[in-house]
Amino acid sequence: MTDAEIRTERRRAARALLAQPLMTSGSEEFRLVRKHAGELAAWFTHETGWRLLVDTETARLYKTPARLDDTTRPARAPRTKVAFTRRRYVLLCLALVVLERADAQITLGRLAEGVLTAAGDPVLSASGIEFRMDRREERSDLVAAVRLLLEWGVLHRVAGDEEAYLSESSNDVLYDVRRRVLAALPAATRGPSTVEATDPDRRLVELTREVAPDTEELRLRALRHRLTRRLLDDAVVYYAELPEDEHTYLVSQRYAITRRISELTGLVAELRSEGIAMVDPDDELTDVRMPEQGTEGHVTLLVAAHLATTDGGHTEPQLVELVRQLAVQHRAYWRKSAAEPAAAAELLAQALGRLAALDLIARSGETVTAKPALVRYALAAPTVRKARSRS
Repeated sequence: MTDAEIRTERRRAARALLAQPLMTSGSEEFRLVRKHAGELAAWFTHETGWRLLVDTETARLYKTPARLDDTTRPARAPRTKVAFTRRRYVLLCLALVVLERADAQITLGRLAEGVLTAAGDPVLSASGIEFRMDRREERSDLVAAVRLLLEWGVLHRVAGDEEAYLSESSNDVLYDVRRRVLAALPAATRGPSTVEATDPDRRLVELTREVAPDTEELRLRALRHRLTRRLLDDAVVYYAELPEDEHTYLVSQRYAITRRISELTGLVAELRSEGIAMVDPDDELTDVRMPEQGTEGHVTLLVAAHLATTDGGHTEPQLVELVRQLAVQHRAYWRKSAAEPAAAAELLAQALGRLAALDLIARSGETVTAKPALVRYALAAPTVRKARSRS
């Protein structure tokens, strides 16, 4: 195998890990990750501080996020792509608790019983969280959590179907519990049982806290790790939003850092005065795309163009009215329901959510402000050239 072929394989494996940090056996990508595990583990350790563990069944890249306050990329139901609610997140965590203590196989009914028992904890009750599985809507939240575990490979369906359980809870589903995958889920830097903080935000900080550098070499390495993580994870890294030490380091090392990322992943650095974006020419390493087809995609593009070409902030009511006007202008192309009275607010919410996830806008209360990178979606005035006269 030539050096070029080896680099191509390693790049494919690295991209697969970035897109799916927890992989299970059975795919060509998993085979490539196992084949190049040594080189990949060394790169991620040196450049990001992330650990990569690979065995015969799983490959786990323990990604520690550069920012813990980013709410723009929630877990989503595998089929509907609807963002998880607080209730679904709690159900997911309770389901993991039950699975940790379960046998090698479990039914959906037994899992639901275990979740209901765990939900009786006084701490959960005091916070106003309670669960019942009497209605289809209530069971659908548990099913969304279970399907996410199926997608991750924690569970393997043996018999039955979740749709039947939704219709009638007496219809059960049988799963294998894949313990190696379950054990690989937590990406914390310390055991949860060692954290004494009770506030959820504080617990998250403690769970991911890393050892403070005590030498200049370690300090610079920590800076490189944080910045490389952000360039790999975030749509845009704005200089103005970085602490002074990270800003200074990135400005001086941006070419070296982005070159190393490009060599491994194939991402292309877009360097601008306001910051850096690592762009994927193949449009694969993103969970949010822009633009997209359909009514929602067109609305997002038009809202982006409006924000990019007008000065100052805009209130959400103003933008809702804009979407209503756009629905009239484009009624021949948008789906019919877009013209309904309540549709504009929903379409705007989806558009702003997508733009926020791509770090193209800032939101403060009901005010929406364009960020510098949004200018790429500005529509320039058309240039009309005069026809040459023929002599």
